[in-house]
Amino acid sequence: MNARESALLRARSQRQAALERLQDLLRIPSISTFSDHKPRMLEAAGWLQQRLEEIGLEAVEIMPTEGHPIVFGQWLHAGSEAPTVLYYGHYDVQPADPLELWTNEPFEPVIRGDDILARGASDMKGQVCAFLEAVEAMTQTSGLPVNLKVMLEGEEELGSPHLAAFMARHKDLLACDVCVNGDSAILAPDLPSIVYGLRGLAYFEIRVQAAAQDLHSGGFGGVVDNPALVLARLLADMRDESGRITLPGFYDDVRPLSVEERAELAAVPLDDAWWLKTTGAPALFGEAGYSTIERAVARPTLDVCGFASGFVGEGMKTVLPARAMAKVSMRLVADQTAERVEESLRAYLQERAPDTVTWELERLGSARPVIVERDSAPVAAAMRALQYVWGRKPVLTRLGYTVPVVSMVQEMLGVDSLMLGFGLTDDRQHAPDEKFHLPNFYRGIETYIHFVYELVADASDEA
Repeated sequence: MNARESALLRARSQRQAALERLQDLLRIPSISTFSDHKPRMLEAAGWLQQRLEEIGLEAVEIMPTEGHPIVFGQWLHAGSEAPTVLYYGHYDVQPADPLELWTNEPFEPVIRGDDILARGASDMKGQVCAFLEAVEAMTQTSGLPVNLKVMLEGEEELGSPHLAAFMARHKDLLACDVCVNGDSAILAPDLPSIVYGLRGLAYFEIRVQAAAQDLHSGGFGGVVDNPALVLARLLADMRDESGRITLPGFYDDVRPLSVEERAELAAVPLDDAWWLKTTGAPALFGEAGYSTIERAVARPTLDVCGFASGFVGEGMKTVLPARAMAKVSMRLVADQTAERVEESLRAYLQERAPDTVTWELERLGSARPVIVERDSAPVAAAMRALQYVWGRKPVLTRLGYTVPVVSMVQEMLGVDSLMLGFGLTDDRQHAPDEKFHLPNFYRGIETYIHFVYELVADASDEA
């Protein structure tokens, strides 16, 4: 029996223990956005520190940032000829609200059929645990054939505000040949895939003001403009009836999809019926001239994420609001930048906003879109690993999500990230009843084992 087979057998024998460990981590409510949850964040970091030590990593440390800490560990005894892999994951989760829409306690995992339900199950504690189980299967049998570094962040759900500074301080510590990012997904339980493209993000707050304070709508309605109506009109006109964004110059930098990419996306087995069922919407909507999957993963978007103005409590209050505010997110595609779309948005507001109000625009966050090299050795190794486990050739695809660390790794460490995770599009991430498909959890463990050995085989061939 060779080393790979030994590790695979070990992983299969530990499935129940692996599930119990995942449940233990899911019970920790590591919600990074709540200041009163800082002790629970430290509890999760401590749990992971202990786990890294259990699976054989060295120099394991909870490393401070200006926010929540990063858990780091490494094992560097495979030799200078072996590749060095940096694994990235995050241990923070989204708030569970609205609690009344959960069918179970969000931080008390339950198993229904083939799924485990809990906040963070798919995003991304299940993914992190799958990788750590794979590492343990190798360290407890024939040993790791690669040099390994593990970096687990506690602020991904906040937009990773302190990660860039941490990476800048620790470039030498994080130096690697490839970064494996588990914050990813496959297209369907029976269809493995590798993500080569991620959309970026530009997130704005728009504030509009008319009067100096709220006014009686009976005394001043028809005299002073209503900022809620002004802002609603401005927002509505940012897209036309066909879904195309109307901001001046917004599409100037958009890299068009190639014929090959459109053919690959057309082969994704998610038809319009699937999107309708998954969303519960009465009908689909989007930019004319593009398929649903193209609009979902490879075209830019503009969405209103929140709107606030006036009185929204129970009953009546006849008020003419002084202010209105909206949160606007844009998903960006290759070659777009947050700076350029901000210029576009600002030009639109300058042109369209009436002189009956004043307005302010603030960018709250951004991340660059990413396209990684599709023909690299890590991608080829991952393709073979997925085919071993699923028994069918995986497809290359894009995701519509934004993962800020991917562009940071490209810019600061000079390497691409391999997006190798096993969530599903319908896992209800960030929503009530988040789930993780347990067959994907177990297959993910075995995929990571195969990937490591395939990566080493490629390195040996090159040598």
